[in-house]
Amino acid sequence: MRIVMLGTGYVGLVSGACFAEFGMEVVCVDKDAGKIARLQNGEIPIYEPGLDELVRKNSVRQTLSFTTDLAAAMHGAEAVFIAVGTPSRRGDGHADLTYVYDAAKDIAAHIKEYTVVVTKSTVPVGTGREVESIIGKLVPRDMFDVASNPEFLREGSAIGDFMRPDRVVIGTHSKRAEAILKSIYRPLYLIETPVVMCDLETAELAKYAANAFLATKITFINEIADLCEKTGADVQDVARAIGLDGRIGRKFLHAGPGFGGSCFPKDTLALMRTGQENNSPLRIVETVVDVNTKRKKQMAQRVIAACGNDVKGKTIAVLGVTFKPNTDDMRDAPSLDILPLLQQAGAKLRAYDPAGMKEAAAMLPDITWCKDAYDALTGSDAAVLITEWNEFRGLEAEKIAALLNHKILVDLRNVYKPEDMRDAGLQYTRIGESEMKSKPQNALAAIHNLGLVDDEADEEISLEKQAS
Repeated sequence: MRIVMLGTGYVGLVSGACFAEFGMEVVCVDKDAGKIARLQNGEIPIYEPGLDELVRKNSVRQTLSFTTDLAAAMHGAEAVFIAVGTPSRRGDGHADLTYVYDAAKDIAAHIKEYTVVVTKSTVPVGTGREVESIIGKLVPRDMFDVASNPEFLREGSAIGDFMRPDRVVIGTHSKRAEAILKSIYRPLYLIETPVVMCDLETAELAKYAANAFLATKITFINEIADLCEKTGADVQDVARAIGLDGRIGRKFLHAGPGFGGSCFPKDTLALMRTGQENNSPLRIVETVVDVNTKRKKQMAQRVIAACGNDVKGKTIAVLGVTFKPNTDDMRDAPSLDILPLLQQAGAKLRAYDPAGMKEAAAMLPDITWCKDAYDALTGSDAAVLITEWNEFRGLEAEKIAALLNHKILVDLRNVYKPEDMRDAGLQYTRIGESEMKSKPQNALAAIHNLGLVDDEADEEISLEKQAS
């Protein structure tokens, strides 16, 4: 079966390579001639583990090819997937569907036989119907059908997610289109992957609902982390306790500096706008957007506080700048909020990221980019870990302490064991740990500040401590 993938961004390139691995004849199309030329030469424009080998392998097998010629690509194709960008629209935060609708017009101009047009881009409810209307103005209705097939790929593990998905969602009102899409995904039937068949609107909303729910879990545990810091609890233990409940699950319960990336920020915003436009406001999602935006900015203040509330003239080592490990993606990364605020406060920055420095350098000026983590730490006054790359997990606590002038380490991903860091002499700060635990000598003051004991009780505790 021959299929066309229109758009060679993250979703289009990964999906095209994986469909080719399934044995489909896949042609990836893009208007960017330079990008297509690089792909034809084996150059992969994005960082995704295993993608370069998958593209190379299927290019050699001739199941995967790249072109700018949509007309030639569509010749004999049974399905065309739209996998173009849907960035947040300036001004209102809704998804910008310009590229999707332009793609629909381009496809319509080249339909010569029955074709299933599939939106794989993340699009708001109603987009599929509009695509259907655009094509229907140029093509007889019996020559095409429109379907929705949202992707659920995580950057850094996208190939595994595509090959072994939790589910496949297919939205269409056409039995003929349904049969073709089931045939395309037949290799997944063999491993009994659940396939959800539904209408266009349901498939479109399912994608947004999934991302909004996961973003909500992240935001929830981040707020619980703040409460833990005030009450003496530990967020990692709380997360484990609730995550073992099968109704809740352990994934996405890792406290940190807030979510970023290409999906969650724009998708929660777009879903929020859709709710408002349909007079059905999504209050939880609105709160998630607001809390997450503020949290990323609050993380800079945590670093400043750990440095004695003054970073002017101090050098801070930054470990990781991408929004998550195993990607070079900087879109809405927490570092884009944290680092400029540290610079505004007078800090000098030395940074290292295993994959994202080239991308980040264009967005984060006046930073010294280093060859590795230890290089960034050398001579710095303090350090902040923003992205939990695996190579940072193996850093030696004693060496970190030796390289830092003031032995201050702020861990925004809770990567390290507190006792290991503090035994090495580091002033270690992490997310969701009360000062009553990180600084035992201040426990009484912390309790007093919370109003849990009065002055008379303070005196009794002090006398008891003296007696002991």
